[in-house]
Amino acid sequence: MAETPKLSVEKALEKLRSADAPKSKNARRAEEMDALDDEIKRMRAQRLRLDRHQRRSTERD
Repeated sequence: MAETPKLSVEKALEKLRSADAPKSKNARRAEEMDALDDEIKRMRAQRLRLDRHQRRSTERD
């Protein structure tokens, strides 16, 4: 059986953290803006559904 080199916990954590390279400030902001844009789209769609529902209920009365 082949022996595998063992890493210390500290070195293993360093390797894992280095794989998650820190993002630039602009990249983080872009991701946040995309998430906010998606949230705005979702809220607009919800508002339109509610408006349609309210119009239907007032037309029936």
